[in-house]
Amino acid sequence: MADRRLQVFHAVAKHLSFTKAAEALFMTQPAVTFQIRQLEEHFNTRLFDRAHGRIALTPAGQVALEYAERILVMSAELDTRLKEMSGQVAGPLLIGASTTIAEFLLPQILGEFKARFPGVVPRLFVANSEAVQDRVAERALDLGFIEGESHLPSLVSDVVCDDELQVVCAPAHPLAKLKSATPKALTEHAYISREPGSGTREVIDHYLQKAGVPPDTMQVVMELGSPEALKGLVATGLGFAIMSRATVAKETQLGQLVQVPLSPRLHRHLAVVYPKERFHSLLVSGFVQFAKERLAALQSASAMRPAG
Repeated sequence: MADRRLQVFHAVAKHLSFTKAAEALFMTQPAVTFQIRQLEEHFNTRLFDRAHGRIALTPAGQVALEYAERILVMSAELDTRLKEMSGQVAGPLLIGASTTIAEFLLPQILGEFKARFPGVVPRLFVANSEAVQDRVAERALDLGFIEGESHLPSLVSDVVCDDELQVVCAPAHPLAKLKSATPKALTEHAYISREPGSGTREVIDHYLQKAGVPPDTMQVVMELGSPEALKGLVATGLGFAIMSRATVAKETQLGQLVQVPLSPRLHRHLAVVYPKERFHSLLVSGFVQFAKERLAALQSASAMRPAG
C-alpha cells in the first residue's frame, strides 16, 4: 500500500547502491533510478549525493529515510491487520535461509505449511547466514533462518533447535577408520572448508580456536559456498569437510560418505531472526512457531540415526 517510490528509496538508502537495491527488489537498475528521480522531483531536493562511483544520503535524504522506515512499517501493519480481521492467513511470506537450512531442512517444512495454508505464497532467499541477517535487518525479508545466533542489535534471535557438525570424508579416507576425530588430528589432512561469511564456517573456526588449533593451521585446499559442492568434492577423496549431520544423511546411508564425530563433540544452534518491533503478523509468528516444531522434530529424527 505504501508508495512504491518510498520502497525503492528505502532499499537504495540501505544498500547505498542502485545495483544492490535493484537486485533486492527484483527490479532493473534503470527502473530504480527512475523511481528515485521521481521522488527527488516530488520533494524538489536531492536525496543522494553521487560522486566517484559512490552515493551517500544528503541531509534531506537522512530525514526522508527516517520517515520512510516509519511509513513502510505502518503500511505493512495496516495491510496485515485488516487481512487478519477478515480471518485471512494469506499473502507473501518472505523468508531467508542459510544454504544448509534451505537445502536440507526447509523444503519439507515449507511444503507442509503451504498445504495447510494455500493462500500463503512463500518466497525463499538463499545465502550464507551473514547475508540473510543483513536482508532481514533491512526489512527486505520477514524472517531468516541462520546457523548460530545473530550479532546484529536490530534483530531478535530465537534458537530453533540444535545441530551436530561432524567430520565427513570418503570411505577410503584415513579419517573414516576413526571412531572420533580430535581437532589436532585434523591438521594432518587436506581440508575442504566453507566460505567466509558462512555460519557453519564461523562455528567451526570458533571450535578449532577453542581447542587450541588456530584455523589458519588447517590444510585448506578449497573453500566452497555450497554444501552440495562440498559433498561432491569430499566424495572424490580430495579432502575431508566438517558438515551438519542433516546434510549428508542420504549419502551416509548409501555408503558414499562416512561421518565421524568430533572429540569433543561440536554442537551449534540453528536460529530464526526477525526485526525488533512490537507488531508481528499472525502469518509470520505462526510460521515461526510451525517451523520451530517441525525443525526440532526433524533434527531429533536425524540425531537418532547412526553416524555411519
